[in-house]
Amino acid sequence: SDLVVAADGRHSALRAQAGLKVKELGAPMDVLWFHLSASRQGSTQSMGRFDAGQIFIMIYRGEYWQCGYVIPKGAFERIRAAGLPAFRDGVARLAPMLSEQVRELRTWDDVKLLTVCVDRLTRWYRPGFLCIGDAAHAMSPIGGVGINLAIQDAVAAANILAAPLRAGLATTEHLRRVQRRRQWPTRVTQRFQVAIQNRVIASVLSTAKPLRPPLAVRLLRLVPRLRRIPARLVGIGVRPEHVKMERAPGRDLRSS
Repeated sequence: SDLVVAADGRHSALRAQAGLKVKELGAPMDVLWFHLSASRQGSTQSMGRFDAGQIFIMIYRGEYWQCGYVIPKGAFERIRAAGLPAFRDGVARLAPMLSEQVRELRTWDDVKLLTVCVDRLTRWYRPGFLCIGDAAHAMSPIGGVGINLAIQDAVAAANILAAPLRAGLATTEHLRRVQRRRQWPTRVTQRFQVAIQNRVIASVLSTAKPLRPPLAVRLLRLVPRLRRIPARLVGIGVRPEHVKMERAPGRDLRSS
């Protein structure tokens, strides 16, 4: 083929085989993900709970809660050694409304470990080869924006590459243009995520003292208009992409 596009995730086998250089940005945490059934009479509001040394996230998915238990980097084996009953008790203390549902965690197979890594390629391409999405830049789960950037990468790549590929004129310069288009929003988003990891997440996970909300959180609570900023970063991103529709030869789109 004229071009191979690697979109096979943060552990991309294609990226490894291509020998592209990876810049590691680090992460102080991992996440244990699991599902618990949602009560029809209970709250449906997604929420997060910060306690001394612990962070717990609940995302409402209709029939179930998608739960994320944030742990210090590499702590899973210690938690597993303490036993599943102790883990269930810890979840119930953080989220008392789930004290009955935690019994649904019958084995450790019901709990999935996400080993968090934040990295990006210094160069996303080689002749005839391009990485996009997590294969080009593994994102932190903070904000849940990884899928947003991956789709935006794909749209930008299609906009830049479709015409030259059809004409058989695609070159390495076109691949460089894809990276140049998407590299800036990737860096901005990762910088934002790493700042939260280092200043908030790491502090919470390493303390046994009662917590006080960070200044940024207090400001969002006091000035509601400021909430639009993180909402835009999460929902739209710093550089949205739109599919460029090409008009078919001889067709009047206004009459279709």
